[in-house]
Amino acid sequence: MLRPLIQRPRRDARYRANERGITLVLIALAIVGIIAMAGLSIDIGTLYQAGAEAQRAADAGALAAARFISMSGVTGNTTTKAYWVDVCGGTSSPASTVATAVAQQNTIGGASNSTVTVTYSTQGISPGFSDCSQNSSAFEVNPLVTVQVTQAGLPTYFSRIWGRTGNSVSATATAEVFNPSKSGSSTSSGNLVPVRPRCVKPWIVPNLDPGNPSGCSTSGCQPFVNNLDGSIQNPGIINSGTGVIGETFNLVPDCSSSPGNCKSGAGPPFFANPPEANITTATQPNLQYLPGQVLGTPVAVPSCGNTGAYQQAVAGCDQSTPYQCGVSGAPTPNQIDFTENPGIPSGSGDTYVATQCLIHQSGGVGQDTLLTAAYPYQIQAGAGNPLKVTGSVITSSNSIVSLPIYDGNGTTALTITGNDANVNIVGFLQVFINQANADGSLNVTVLNVAGCSNGVSSTTPYLTGTSPVPIRLITPP
Repeated sequence: MLRPLIQRPRRDARYRANERGITLVLIALAIVGIIAMAGLSIDIGTLYQAGAEAQRAADAGALAAARFISMSGVTGNTTTKAYWVDVCGGTSSPASTVATAVAQQNTIGGASNSTVTVTYSTQGISPGFSDCSQNSSAFEVNPLVTVQVTQAGLPTYFSRIWGRTGNSVSATATAEVFNPSKSGSSTSSGNLVPVRPRCVKPWIVPNLDPGNPSGCSTSGCQPFVNNLDGSIQNPGIINSGTGVIGETFNLVPDCSSSPGNCKSGAGPPFFANPPEANITTATQPNLQYLPGQVLGTPVAVPSCGNTGAYQQAVAGCDQSTPYQCGVSGAPTPNQIDFTENPGIPSGSGDTYVATQCLIHQSGGVGQDTLLTAAYPYQIQAGAGNPLKVTGSVITSSNSIVSLPIYDGNGTTALTITGNDANVNIVGFLQVFINQANADGSLNVTVLNVAGCSNGVSSTTPYLTGTSPVPIRLITPP
């Protein structure tokens, strides 16, 4: 009985001797598996990161093209598609070029040589066209721009074992440009959602188009927008001979030129003089404005325009005042502030001081310049531009501002209560400030017009943005 017990350990020792080195083999195999999983995780992480970078590039490109379309005035041009071609007619058009340049500024997997495809469409149309003029007239209401970004040849690690030396990622984004104006075409029937832009300047103007003196009569001039449905009354680009886009005129304070509040010089009508008297034979006509009531405290206010709420709203961003379509049922109706006289004293009035600060105008120079000889218009950086790119063509400028349009025609008296008067907002102007003058007047050029749509009520939802023709990213079609 003892003999097997003595021999068994000998056999176990022999068996163990035969298993020597197996641990090294298992460790080696484990290391290979660990390295493979590490390589695979690196590959997955690389592709995931590249996918996120591609999406950011597509988003940026789509928004850049949408912003260019918004500022071009295309949505205010319902007369001809010829100007659509100038803005987004093909791969070499300005909007497509801007989208491609901005998208390729974003590196994907460490490289910037991505392939960018830009198409244009309207709601319910897919796929789009590289030439936006191939769209129907619905394009004028809410142009859609889709940007697809593809990056090929991304470096990989573990996948090389199977002979795959590169991978690609792709992302798509669609941005919408929305003009709430009922254009009058058959494609824009029904109620359109109104907008409520932020950072609106407190220069409330009557619904009178000074660029159309032929439309003037004893009852007023041709309006910017229709009070009932928000449709643009003089659509088109002025470079073609007619149209509100590109009109240049002077905004003049409708207030007394002597010390005192604005009410003392305004008189019962909105205009101090009949509207026909303001359509002069001078090179550029005039349109009078009254100061809006500023609520809350504006933000992003530079120190050079920081005296009082009105100056702050002009020089900075007034996010508190809800400039909104209509006053019926509104808890805070839009109002004229007659305690403010923006043009006096000449040379140091609130409008002059704050606007010079806003557009970086110093001594009458330094501000950006709008080049209107050819369409689409370009913005040239001035000596005072903070980007320090004097003479370069830029795509954004502090000289671009939004103004509320009041529904009066210049002959209807305002109901003044105390130092305020309620006004009914029916639309917005987007203008470029060319010059601020010592008397509180401003020389401006119209970039776009937006009516308050044809379906405004106290419960109507609003689209917000920093422009009266806002842009937003939407789900790709």
